[in-house]
Amino acid sequence: MTTTAVTPGSIGILGAGRVGAAVARRAVESGCGVRIATARPAREIELLAEIVTPGAVAVDAAELAETDLTVIAIPLRRYRDLDPAHFAGRTVVDVMNYWAPTDGEQSDFERDARSTSEIIQDHLHGALLVKSLNHIGYHDLETDHRASGAADRRALAVASDHEPSRALVAAFIDRIGFDAVDAGPLAAGRAFQPGTEIFNGSHSAVQLRGLLTEACAVAGV
Repeated sequence: MTTTAVTPGSIGILGAGRVGAAVARRAVESGCGVRIATARPAREIELLAEIVTPGAVAVDAAELAETDLTVIAIPLRRYRDLDPAHFAGRTVVDVMNYWAPTDGEQSDFERDARSTSEIIQDHLHGALLVKSLNHIGYHDLETDHRASGAADRRALAVASDHEPSRALVAAFIDRIGFDAVDAGPLAAGRAFQPGTEIFNGSHSAVQLRGLLTEACAVAGV
C-alpha cells in the first residue's frame, strides 16, 4: 500500500494481554513512543509494564487520547465497556476477534451478518475505526517482522471507512516491519476474520491482495 500519511510517532495500547503487549513491544522497538493502559489505574500496572513492555509508559486509559493512534486489544466480549466519548475523532485499530468456541456465543455477533468491526464501529460511533493486526499471532508479531523491501516480508490487511486513518495505520504497520495492504472499507474486514484463508495463513502482499479481491468479490464488498 502506498501512502503519504505521516508515520505515527506515538501509539496508545488499550489492553495489556498477549496481543496488546506484543504490539507495544514492536512499537517500542520501532522507535515509537508507547503508552499502555487497562481498565485499572496506571499505578496498578506500572510494574507489569516495566516487566512485560519495557519502554512503554503505563497511563490511565484517558491519557491514550494524546497519542496518534490507539490500538484496542481487549477481549471482544468487553467492547461495550468502552466509552464512545473517549474515542471520538480518533484513529482506533480494532485487533479483536470473535472466538465463540473459547468465549461462548455472543448474540451481538451471531445474529448480525456484518463483520465484527462494523458492529464495534456502531458502538464507537465517533471513532475512525480501522480493522487490522487481528490476523497475525502475537508470537509472529515479534518474529516475522522484516525490513522494508525484504523478499519474505509478511503482509497485513487494513480495512476502514476512513481513508486517512487507513493510511495512518498502514504507515504504522510498515514501521513495525510488515507490508500493509489496503482492503478498502470496514466491511472488507470479514475477509480476514477467524476461519478465513487470510486469517489462517501467512501471505505476501501479492498473495494477500489476490485473496482480498476474491473474498470481497464473493461478499459483494
